[in-house]
Amino acid sequence: MAVTFDRIVIAVPELGAAAEQYQQLFATPPFMAESPQGQPTARWGLPNTVIEMVQGTVGQPCVQGMVLRLPEAGPLDQAMPNAMGLDVRICGGHSTANFRQLRAEAQYAGLSVDHVVLRTNDAQACIKLFSDELGVRLALDKTVPEWGGRMLFFRTGKLTLEVIESDKGGVSDNAFWGLAYQCADLATVIRDAGARGVAVSSVREGRKPGTLVATLKSHGLGIPTLLIQPAT
Repeated sequence: MAVTFDRIVIAVPELGAAAEQYQQLFATPPFMAESPQGQPTARWGLPNTVIEMVQGTVGQPCVQGMVLRLPEAGPLDQAMPNAMGLDVRICGGHSTANFRQLRAEAQYAGLSVDHVVLRTNDAQACIKLFSDELGVRLALDKTVPEWGGRMLFFRTGKLTLEVIESDKGGVSDNAFWGLAYQCADLATVIRDAGARGVAVSSVREGRKPGTLVATLKSHGLGIPTLLIQPAT
């Protein structure tokens, strides 16, 4: 089994209120539990990963980090030290496998994670961590000034980690920044989300030819969030 993105971790200052927002977005109640570290958590199973919301000491909600599954890893999360100070961990996938098997009510098939955006000041350190050490495929390494600078795409398990190294000069933070969800029919997703009180922008053409995108305007916890319909 190849390395895959086991969980995307979102930290929030107040779990109950944040989980209510995502419950409206996913039209599905989460599984509420505690992490091995004693943090209250809410989990939703999506087709290609798990969204894990944790209550933490943060001023505002943010994408805290990610957990990758490696077949040789143990049952508990193990931190991957890195020069950027990112919260990146590995696990054997045991907890997620049990969650998917035992908590069918917390699985939502309507959206999958298309990509996670990471902003960095050190693209080479990202290559060292994700490609060299973790074995995630580097699918793109390109400088695109109109998109903000050097871009790296790491892909596995139908999910992309999109890394942006700014070309504007100066020192920027290394931090996970935003999320993009993929759906088969964007118009239907927007209609159904609107019926649940979720606000979404008008549909527009995406950067990739043939794609359609819309921006989440509410129930995204202030995290930049995009909805994408892939090209047919």
